[in-house]
Amino acid sequence: MIGNGSQRVISMMRRRAEGGLRGREEAGGAHRYKMKERLIDIGDDYWIEDSAGERAFKVDGKALRVRNTLVIQSREGQDLYRIQERMLRVRDTMEIERGDGGTAATIKKALVTPMRDRWTVSIPGEGDWEVQGNILDHEYHIDAGRRGRVAGVSKKWFRVRDTYGVEVEPGHDDALILAVTAAIDQMTR
Repeated sequence: MIGNGSQRVISMMRRRAEGGLRGREEAGGAHRYKMKERLIDIGDDYWIEDSAGERAFKVDGKALRVRNTLVIQSREGQDLYRIQERMLRVRDTMEIERGDGGTAATIKKALVTPMRDRWTVSIPGEGDWEVQGNILDHEYHIDAGRRGRVAGVSKKWFRVRDTYGVEVEPGHDDALILAVTAAIDQMTR
């Protein structure tokens, strides 16, 4: 017979195996991921690892004829989010599409920001997130206004060169937040 604590651990492991989306409140809080600076060159693949060094999400860099695409996938290879470079778009705007279609987020850079970078992430049906801090040095945070912190990004959590951490707060879609950070990284190149 499995005890209550064991059931929670099994439930957490099952959610993580299903892609790690949402619901880590039982696991005790925020979850950190390790990402590479300048995440990927188009045509290459890369694994995003959790803080324990386990593979959590795959980034598939596809070089297509018309546009370059990054696809965030679950461990099992299911497409979760697609970040595409669009040819006739304003440079400081990027869309993230859901794996099954539809817009998941639109990222826009603020026109003029003294001293610090500022970006807005529009999530259909949820409102806007504000991204503020030093984007180029990977020291910034993502807030949902009065609803609080969504995620923090920092190079200080990992000592590996060209690596930074993304800490996602409970109740948020980890893969979407990682897609947002990857898109911002691509936009600042």
